[in-house]
Amino acid sequence: MRTRHWASTTVAALVLAGASAAPAVAVEQVGEQDSTFLKAAHQGNLTEIAAGRDAQENAATACVRNVGATLVRDHTRLDARTKALADKFGVALPAAPAPEQRRQLEDVRARAGTAEYDRAWLRVQAASHQKTLDLIDQELRAGRNPEVRAAARAARPVVAMHLEMVRGGTCREHAGAASVPAGSGGRAAGTPDASRSAGAAALGGGLLLAAAGAAWTVRSRRAAAGR
Repeated sequence: MRTRHWASTTVAALVLAGASAAPAVAVEQVGEQDSTFLKAAHQGNLTEIAAGRDAQENAATACVRNVGATLVRDHTRLDARTKALADKFGVALPAAPAPEQRRQLEDVRARAGTAEYDRAWLRVQAASHQKTLDLIDQELRAGRNPEVRAAARAARPVVAMHLEMVRGGTCREHAGAASVPAGSGGRAAGTPDASRSAGAAALGGGLLLAAAGAAWTVRSRRAAAGR
């Protein structure tokens, strides 16, 4: 009887200890910096999606309209990951862009139908994407949660590409980095080194074919002479 009582008491103590430890583990999963990043990143994504849609409707140039479409596509994907992480770690996200972000959107939208719209849109996007890069770098320096930091790291080249598209208030629709084909040794096709390597390979192949042809000719003549 005493042994059974001791076992019951031990099990109850372990259950209580586990219940009290669970919230502490959850708190440690995401720090204040990670939470701040997720909230700000979500507001930034909402702002860029709204700005991209507005440019598709109101921009005077095809370049700005196309860059706007790129923002909508990429920031929608980035925000899906942001919302998934926030849901996983219990971070409540804002429902709308910050007041300053909304003011900028409205200010640019007010210029729709004028020559100034595209210039204003590009200036605002350059500033906002630079701020987003700074936000990402802060998370990479001070963030604690590995999943949130990984999301920030993955988002950085995308945001940097967007910044190149609008840097200095100049629209550059094709500012993305060129892809490097697999098997090129890290060099893009068409570079001088790649061309030289291809030429050397072709020359080597030609010499081998020539040598094989000469050897076949010699064997044929010897065989004919022995008949």
